[in-house]
Amino acid sequence: MGNRVTRDDFEWVYTEQPHTQRRKEILAKYPEIKTLMGPDPHLKWIVSGMVFMQLLACYLVKDLSWKWIFFWAYAFGGCINHSLTLAIHDISHNVAFGNKQAKWNRWFAVFANLPIGIPYSASFKKYHIDHHRYLGGDALDVDIPTDFEGWFFCTPLRKLLWLFLQPLFYSLRPLYVNPKAITRMEILNALVQFSIDLIIYYLWGLKPVIYLIAGTILCLGFHPISGHFIAEHYMFLKGYETYSYYGPLNWLTFNVGYHMEHHDFPSIPGCRLPMVKKIAAEYYDNLPHHQSWIRVLWDFVFDDTLGPYSRVKRLCKLAKES
Repeated sequence: MGNRVTRDDFEWVYTEQPHTQRRKEILAKYPEIKTLMGPDPHLKWIVSGMVFMQLLACYLVKDLSWKWIFFWAYAFGGCINHSLTLAIHDISHNVAFGNKQAKWNRWFAVFANLPIGIPYSASFKKYHIDHHRYLGGDALDVDIPTDFEGWFFCTPLRKLLWLFLQPLFYSLRPLYVNPKAITRMEILNALVQFSIDLIIYYLWGLKPVIYLIAGTILCLGFHPISGHFIAEHYMFLKGYETYSYYGPLNWLTFNVGYHMEHHDFPSIPGCRLPMVKKIAAEYYDNLPHHQSWIRVLWDFVFDDTLGPYSRVKRLCKLAKES
């Protein structure tokens, strides 16, 4: 099944992340980009439509056979659920209602979480801040695989297995790498989520609940949309730690593919990130980027120089909370 990848450690760097400096340069040259910051007025309606679509799907699948439950979970419901996790990503940056309405954003994320079947939004918010503040930070950025992942998942077959198990690693890795106290919002997120799961079970039985949860697990694992997990920060070219993707799946994923632009300007909602690239084209057009998430997954599995170790890592000083 192929040779072991040649990497035996992460790519350690001793410089600051590139996004801070690029943000300063772009804003100095194009101050009009500041007008793109602020809430997306359409996000709440799009997300609400997706949530209610999944609730309708729960009713429609209640009498299907199990093989069709899993088929539609992977082909349809899981795609919506994965898209909702990326909506929650945007909402975590307060782009649904703006920075002055932080609680509205937190509770709307809980609402967006409902079809996912598993409480997710509050924990994601807690750790995602660190991913931006300490990109690649050792023991701080839980997006970075552990040493065990890098060491063990080093052949095509094992890397394929790792892709299937991504939801498990993303769930458990924070508890090992950077454990944090459970917050009140996480408890409320879980209470609301499990209450809705029980209501769906009471109304329509077990199959709709399995449809939701299976879709989430399957489509956050080995699925074309999941190519973004690898595309965003895995080092396909030495010296570059963040990559954008400009393909058609951005239409389904709130433009998460515009990832260099997002890390440069996290307060700009996904719907406006293409405008960032257009305005500051000379900063992005010549940077390496991806055109296919499917190709990203293929290369990750079969290129012996790629694996979980293919990430930039740095030592970061813990910032003082204000």
